Amino acid sequence: MGPVVRYLSEVRTELSKVVWPKRQEVIKLTLMVIIISVIVGLYVGGLDFIFTRLLSTLLGH
Repeated sequence: MGPVVRYLSEVRTELSKVVWPKRQEVIKLTLMVIIISVIVGLYVGGLDFIFTRLLSTLLGH
């Protein structure tokens, strides 16, 4: 058996051992990632807006 065939066979064996998450769990975790990303984005955007305004005020523009 060639090394490539052996490698692919071992990959298939290892993938069969993986415990894949259920659909509901994937949806829940995806929503959590999206919500946290939006919160962090709003926070960073808010800081950017505040510091931009502050810098504009200090520089007189």
